[in-house]
Amino acid sequence: MISTVLILSPRTGELDALSAAFHTVLGTRGKVSVVRDAKGFLSRATRRTPNLSVLDHVLGDGNESGATITAKLRERAPRALVVAVAEEGTVTLAAEAIAAGATDFLVRAEPLVPRIETALVKLDGLRHWMDEADHLEEETARLKRAFDDRYHIVGESPQMSEIVRRIRRVANVPRPVLIQGERGTGKELVARAIHRESPRASGPFVAVNCAALPDTLLESELFGHEKGAFTGAAHASEGKFEQASGGTLFLDEIGNMSMPFQQKILRVVEYRRFTRVGGKAEIAVDTRIIAATNADLEGKMQKGQFLPDLHDRLAFEVIDVPPLRIREGEIEILAQFFLNQFMREVPAFAGKRLSQKAIDLLYGYPFPGNVRELKNIIERAVYRDTTNELTPEDIGLLGDPHFQAVGGGFKDKVTAFERQLLSDALKSASGNQAEAARTLGLRYHQLRHLLKKHDLDDAS
Repeated sequence: MISTVLILSPRTGELDALSAAFHTVLGTRGKVSVVRDAKGFLSRATRRTPNLSVLDHVLGDGNESGATITAKLRERAPRALVVAVAEEGTVTLAAEAIAAGATDFLVRAEPLVPRIETALVKLDGLRHWMDEADHLEEETARLKRAFDDRYHIVGESPQMSEIVRRIRRVANVPRPVLIQGERGTGKELVARAIHRESPRASGPFVAVNCAALPDTLLESELFGHEKGAFTGAAHASEGKFEQASGGTLFLDEIGNMSMPFQQKILRVVEYRRFTRVGGKAEIAVDTRIIAATNADLEGKMQKGQFLPDLHDRLAFEVIDVPPLRIREGEIEILAQFFLNQFMREVPAFAGKRLSQKAIDLLYGYPFPGNVRELKNIIERAVYRDTTNELTPEDIGLLGDPHFQAVGGGFKDKVTAFERQLLSDALKSASGNQAEAARTLGLRYHQLRHLLKKHDLDDAS
């Protein structure tokens, strides 16, 4: 409800009657202030933001016209309610006032009180909708921040700094990207980051899990279908390639596709054209493809299970996301991030913190499920905790077989566990490091890093 009114009334007093009428209408529920010059009017109207600012469209302050002052006020306070008044009302004057930035136009002739009452009712409604719009904008901004937080790459290790550098470099190049890494390492986060950093950021980001669907359903999911293409196809439907046009299509777990379906994907990647299921006409799309896999594509190619041509098309840039166990110092950073995020989502859990013993426990665990597993562990710990401090018992890993496999302290356990995994893989591969890397689901340079870390570089 409008309760504070600021009036620009020249010293000659032409708007004194208008001020008195506003006093009468607002009574004790409001306050009416009067200033005599444009400088004071603009200062108070923008600094204190009254509910309503009023000035004469023609007279202004006696030096500057009301139209000029209104335009200045609108520039400084775009959401202000401004009423332009005039001694006589004409369509031309009203149009000029609105064009200058006035919210409404009022003729300052008798009877003033009912005119002002009618204007305030209308402006009260407008103020309500403006407040609603402000609230929606704030809520939209909050949700966007929450979305960005959820899909934010967290990490300060040298490995993740290199990932971020490569994301920024490739984002502006309109070519496919292949992201490789173990399950739960954050491959989709990398894909979303590339999309957000690219010129396509305002376009759609569409994700498809290729491992979740058989070929027949995956074809319809990606390419769409025409009406009557199969039983139940009552109408034509766009596929993900069309939905992502102008944006990015993320093909997750592409290593699970069958060879025949890989041929179809190869053609789309190469020519950006495809045909819907049951259709005849080719459809052209402008879709950037980012693919991801936790499979060893090099090994699959050697076994004839993945098309080398498709790999070549997708691998314009290859980003290897490192497992959490080799990301230096990031377990505590990520654990705190997930704790804060969960407390924001569920305010009832606010005020909790990680104990040092809980952090030590996390550093002693190899995290086969990587970052996704850490997130789930932290959220479960918060839920289990009945105090404000998360303890090793809340974390719940003390009985895990990964800990039981080796002895010693927490950090010693994970070191010994990694060393044993590497030794076993090298032994099974008869010392062939490339084969050992494939067995462990690592890239060759990742294996080399771990061999040096554990003094196993000459183990073969």
